[in-house]
Amino acid sequence: MATRHLLQQGAVVRSLIRTGLARPGKTPVATPGPVLHDHVPPRPHQLVKDYIRHCGGDPGWYRGTVPAHLFSQWGFPLITQAMRGVPYDLRRGLNGGCRIDVHAPLPAGEPLLLAACLEDIDDNGKRAVIRTRLTTGTASTPEAITSWINVIVPLPREKGSERPKKKEKPMVPEDALELSRTRLTERHARSFAALTGDINPIHWSGTYARMAGFRNTILHGFATLGHAVEMLNKNRFSGDPTRLASIDTRFTSPVVLPARVGVFLHDEGDTTQIFVGRAPGAPAYLTGTVTDRRDPNG
Repeated sequence: MATRHLLQQGAVVRSLIRTGLARPGKTPVATPGPVLHDHVPPRPHQLVKDYIRHCGGDPGWYRGTVPAHLFSQWGFPLITQAMRGVPYDLRRGLNGGCRIDVHAPLPAGEPLLLAACLEDIDDNGKRAVIRTRLTTGTASTPEAITSWINVIVPLPREKGSERPKKKEKPMVPEDALELSRTRLTERHARSFAALTGDINPIHWSGTYARMAGFRNTILHGFATLGHAVEMLNKNRFSGDPTRLASIDTRFTSPVVLPARVGVFLHDEGDTTQIFVGRAPGAPAYLTGTVTDRRDPNG
């Protein structure tokens, strides 16, 4: 049961509460910001196994290592600390996507050494994109993983200004290759919250989600990412997660639960694109690019 891990998520829950109580800073901040350092205990063995299974993977693929896409679970407290003082209301922030570069497998059973900084802010007057960087390693494998998170904060419209035109939603290409198809339910969101500590009620309370404008609860963006990576491992990488060199994704539309989603690949020249969506030709929930370590063009 994933819920048994919720008591291990104190650091993440506390950082969420601090973010919810924080007020925007009053002055602009310089970027890149200072590099903050921390270390956390080894991730609990059973939590890692249950997380991999939750995402659709096989713990046997990760003998002695920890999935890179679990980084939000150990990194979120330091990431939120790096964003402290930005002149934006982070309570309105949306997870816009992330990039993960895997330099080496992350060893299990070792304390994790973390470094995070506020890397950049892109403010165009309509929204601010806050980009933070997190490096994760251990004493035996320094800087095993570098990850970036993009938080998008919509900005208040000036009185009398026109509403911004809605952008066309990215679509899954008609000729994309389907790797998998899975039915995701509200249970998946509750389990992911327990496994990672991201207990935002928009993911587990239908009432709260509807108050926020959704038909029902929505899946965590990082849960969509974890599922996509494990389907890559299963159906493209033959159960070898070390083949993933990098994945760069955007969360383009929320997965309203329950939903039946597919993971798709599309080769565009030397670039392998990845999509999560209902079907080819349908709007995508996630778009991105993948680099295979065995690909000579990668």
